[in-house]
Amino acid sequence: MTSISLRLRLSLYLIALHLIFFAFSFVLYSSTPILFATVEVLLVTSMAGGFHLIRRALEPLSYTRRFHDLLQDQSYAIRLKQTPDRELGELVDLFNSMLGALYQERHKLGEQQGFLDRLLEATPSAVLVFDFDARITLMNASASKLLGLDNASGRPLSDWQDVDVPLASGLDAGARTRCRSLINQLDTLPLGESRMISDHDGRRYRAQRGHFFDRGFARHFLLIEELTEELESSERTTYEKLIRVLAHEVNNTVAATGSVLDSLLFYNTQLALRDRGDFCTAIDAVKRRNSSLGEFIERFTRVVKMPAPELRPVAIAPMMEDIMWLYREQCKSRSISLTWGDCDEVPPLAMDGQLIEQALVNIVKNAMEAAETTMCEEKADVGYVRIALTREHGGARLSIVDSGNRLGEIPVSELFTPFFTTKKDGQGIGLMFVREVLNRHGFTYRFVATDTNETRFDIWFPSSAYSNRASHDGSIAHK
Repeated sequence: MTSISLRLRLSLYLIALHLIFFAFSFVLYSSTPILFATVEVLLVTSMAGGFHLIRRALEPLSYTRRFHDLLQDQSYAIRLKQTPDRELGELVDLFNSMLGALYQERHKLGEQQGFLDRLLEATPSAVLVFDFDARITLMNASASKLLGLDNASGRPLSDWQDVDVPLASGLDAGARTRCRSLINQLDTLPLGESRMISDHDGRRYRAQRGHFFDRGFARHFLLIEELTEELESSERTTYEKLIRVLAHEVNNTVAATGSVLDSLLFYNTQLALRDRGDFCTAIDAVKRRNSSLGEFIERFTRVVKMPAPELRPVAIAPMMEDIMWLYREQCKSRSISLTWGDCDEVPPLAMDGQLIEQALVNIVKNAMEAAETTMCEEKADVGYVRIALTREHGGARLSIVDSGNRLGEIPVSELFTPFFTTKKDGQGIGLMFVREVLNRHGFTYRFVATDTNETRFDIWFPSSAYSNRASHDGSIAHK
């Protein structure tokens, strides 16, 4: 519109100027007709030349407008038509080179964005990117799965701190609690800080909040990386080294001390008769304590030296029946009900039966003792331990629930560490053994206090553990 308006103004100016010259030339018409004709021809030629120069002068403006339209439409692959005019050709070459550079830059950015999108989707780390108002603009699949969020774009994390705001469908109560716990911790994470956080299942994550600049303004992002397996592996290696050193030193000391004590008992006949009984009693007490110390270290050593699982099809329900029979009389004598809840039909599962049975014995024994302790503290008449085996989408779940409320405010991450126990005379070995067995099988587990003052231990068996994956001889290679 600007070039047309300017062309019109220049044309009107040229016409008006030549009309004036035409008017003055009529003075020559009566006196010198030949000169008049000559002047008329010159004025017509001048006007034609003026229009030609106007067109040539304004031609770059048409190219500029075309270039502007291409930029507006982001049509960087189109090129302006070349012209034989040298000066105008230089301008066209400049515009075409600019379009080519923009096309290459856009192509490069597109490839980088495509690579970034694929990288974000493939990375196991959870990534969330926010806009200037702290609303989610990008969230990869790992973040969606970890936090249980669907259709989160355009909403701040704080929306899901409200328990009335629904999370993704298909989450059970425990998963919803876990997701909200992580969301609350992430939403309060300060900018520029990297922090270890944990969920209600005891899984640990490293979360970091950073920022980048977009159009001159800072935008935040969150990066969450799960470190549970790495930390547990590092802790296990440290515990193994510690226990091996302790076992070596304690076993040497126990053996030497036992030999000395036996030698001392050999000389008890040389004591006076009135002192002999006290001497033998004291030596026997020290020997028992010495033996207990050796057994204590031996139990830790067995955890460290646990063999690799030999996986074979095992029916979990009959195994639990045997364990229930083992503790049924003890529970009955303590007024503790040991019963089945749900017991779905579950195909045989690929596992090391001996190791899993030892782990389940530990869990049931702990549940029975927790129920008994709570009964004594609360002066209750009865307690219970309920066992449920249920089929779920993608596998099966074994749940052992007791009426003991022994976890309290204890962090879940501490429950499976060596030497930590909630029992008065506990040694902190049982749960460590259970964790090691389940981790070596790759089974997911959770040990939590419920809202109904119960303690619940859940073990999930994936569908890949079903015995139809076993080889023809009934064994499965451990992965």
